[in-house]
Amino acid sequence: MVTEQAPIGSPFGAASTAEDVIQGIDLTGKTAIVTGGYSGIGREAVRVLLAAGAKVIVPARNLEKAKDTLAGLDDVQLEAMDLMDPASIDAFAERVLAGNDTLEILVNCAGVMANPLTRDARGFESQFFTNVLGHFQLTCALWSALVAAGNARVVFLNSANHRGKVVDFLHDPNFEHRAYDPWVAYGNSKAANILLSVAFDSIGKAEGVRTFSVHPGGIFDTGLVRHMDLAIAKAHGMIDEDGKPVIDPEKGWKTPEQGASTMIWAATSALLDGKGGVYLTNNEVGKLLAEDDDDQIGNDSVKPSVKDPVNAGRLWRLCEALTGARLD
Repeated sequence: MVTEQAPIGSPFGAASTAEDVIQGIDLTGKTAIVTGGYSGIGREAVRVLLAAGAKVIVPARNLEKAKDTLAGLDDVQLEAMDLMDPASIDAFAERVLAGNDTLEILVNCAGVMANPLTRDARGFESQFFTNVLGHFQLTCALWSALVAAGNARVVFLNSANHRGKVVDFLHDPNFEHRAYDPWVAYGNSKAANILLSVAFDSIGKAEGVRTFSVHPGGIFDTGLVRHMDLAIAKAHGMIDEDGKPVIDPEKGWKTPEQGASTMIWAATSALLDGKGGVYLTNNEVGKLLAEDDDDQIGNDSVKPSVKDPVNAGRLWRLCEALTGARLD
């Protein structure tokens, strides 16, 4: 059964924290992986998952940096992995599968945003490869452990900035035939992540693996904004005249503790049992808009084109072709 893209009456909201939504949940004996788990909202997600009793594995491209930023969270298992290195992803997955029969939670949180045009050795654009293809390959590689869990959740971090034209990135994901714009590239990758959640959920729901896409809100206190022009941040009300982060969760500007809440809600809440493939924001299922309803676009809504199963299937085939990854 397809989950309706409509609010379900969650008791939590925009100002709720990760601690709020996980209160009373016991994750003892369960294993979680959080990519990007050593900075910003990823680190806060790791902290509350550990506190709830989960075994938490954090893959990191820079292990020394990860050790520094995770100081005080001594039970975290750190493993080397680079989302732009396919061999590194496979090696990480092999180590995880060798040491864990099941994986109950996979949070695909790592990402890059609006960086200058960067390509890997194969010519793949870095935002699409890191945010989309790397996580596609990783999820495929860990699929057997997710299925073995019997009741697993996969979470793809998304953004309200997912308004790119689906046809553009399905035909030209690496900006080989159109001018590169860092924000268009970012929006493309986030739209693709929503479609991946639809695709993975359609495959996994029969085996107990449910997948969600999550918009965490705007969080300035995170490494994701390192390429952002401060003038843009100020113009959108993300920072004040002194350059300090604005905290106004109802308008979408959050603390890391608030920003981590919806992905923790997606990963753990019983309110989402039997559901999947939906876009979540502010600890609620987002609203579905008409495709041409641009005036109503906000932090709480999503368009049909990035929920469309046909588009999700097209993206799936593209990801398979570009990465060579397959589900067993």
